[in-house]
Amino acid sequence: MTNDHIKVLLPQLRRFAYALCANAADADDLVQQCIEKLWLSPPAAEVPVLAWCFRVIRNQWIDQYRARQLQGMTLSEPELLEQLPGQSSDPQQQIELQQVSRALQQLPQEQREVLALVAVQGFSYAEAAEMLQVPGGTVMSRLARARQQLARWFAQPSEVTE
Repeated sequence: MTNDHIKVLLPQLRRFAYALCANAADADDLVQQCIEKLWLSPPAAEVPVLAWCFRVIRNQWIDQYRARQLQGMTLSEPELLEQLPGQSSDPQQQIELQQVSRALQQLPQEQREVLALVAVQGFSYAEAAEMLQVPGGTVMSRLARARQQLARWFAQPSEVTE
């Protein structure tokens, strides 16, 4: 694994991590831990590196989430309005981003993961199923439920913004 290969992976890894935790600092920490693990104990040659990295990030995020729950800590309010590269400074767009981020964080973890892989990263159902190590039908049903829930929330936006 060369530096050039890692540079290519970084944007996808960061988007996936951010979709899980909705916090740029936490997402960067997850990506950094993943890259460290990639350098120290890379996957076998036949294992797709990107899929392996997504699994590592997902597992690390789950571990951190569980640790916070065990310690009695709640997840802090996501840093929704921070400026990310390419993000608009338009106040209306920031409000919409805040609403979408809150809605995503209200989805169950399994639905949020599938949504991040298929809708944000653009992977096929089969690729997402392989990365999450679940059947393809499970990916499709989780994605359908996530989309239905988001549609319901945005049909009644007061449920998302409160």
